Amino acid sequence: MDGSMLLLTAWVRGIKAKPWRVLTAAAIGGIYVTLMLFPPLSMLFTVIVKAAISLIIIAVAFGYADTRSFARLVGTFYAVNFVAAGAVLGIYYFLMQGSGKVWRTMTLLRHGVAFEVQMGGVYAFSFLCIGLYVFRSVVSARRQKELVLTHLAEVSVIIGGKEHRCTGLVDTGNQLYDPLSRTPVMVMEASLWEDEIPPGWMQGIRDSQVDRLIAGLGQEEFPWQDRLRLVPYRGINKGTQFMLAVKPDTVVIVREGQRSESSKVLIGLDGGKLAADGSYRAIIHPSLVEHRAG
Repeated sequence: MDGSMLLLTAWVRGIKAKPWRVLTAAAIGGIYVTLMLFPPLSMLFTVIVKAAISLIIIAVAFGYADTRSFARLVGTFYAVNFVAAGAVLGIYYFLMQGSGKVWRTMTLLRHGVAFEVQMGGVYAFSFLCIGLYVFRSVVSARRQKELVLTHLAEVSVIIGGKEHRCTGLVDTGNQLYDPLSRTPVMVMEASLWEDEIPPGWMQGIRDSQVDRLIAGLGQEEFPWQDRLRLVPYRGINKGTQFMLAVKPDTVVIVREGQRSESSKVLIGLDGGKLAADGSYRAIIHPSLVEHRAG
């Protein structure tokens, strides 16, 4: 059990654990549990000792590189254990039928109530199913994350002497072009340009009312007025919509040590977040990385 939790922790953190280290750490955890059979050693089961043993187990399994990385490993290890234990306990009470069985798991004490959980074969099987499901989910999430990481690149956009940098995702499915000039459109979070975009325009971009902004040009001073474009696109289940785009001076993309530079591109401004975790803030048109400059 300790070994499986350590392996799940390694998958969540993206660490390639060494089998002999995981086996040694799991053995330490197993030996510690057997000490419960000896009443004179009950002092070893205080919260402080339990926490210390868990730190030792994690250190043996993964080593100690720095405080931040080790703290993340500890947090992940506890999270994996709590989720698994909570799921098993939930299934245990979910399958329990009748209030009589519930009361038989409770003992009234002077200062509270003690709960007794007796795990049978069905609960052990349930735990195994939960473990397999979590393992499969973690593996799938890791593969998706690795796939995204292989398509990330560093983006630098220069507009009117202002330069902004961010991480972008090369999306091979992005075929957004300006229909008039056939210029590729790279989507970027508008919040990156919040210092240059007037508040009224930012609100209009967030509310997807950019056509009204163009219709009201001149009412609010905007230094990019001669660079603005309206790019039509088809949203999911929303029909044709418009995206406000800006003509930049230059866009530089660096991916896997290769540098691409282009001036024939439009920057589409998105009012939301392109990635929930903030791992990228731009969606790069694939044509922008086809021609690379050394």
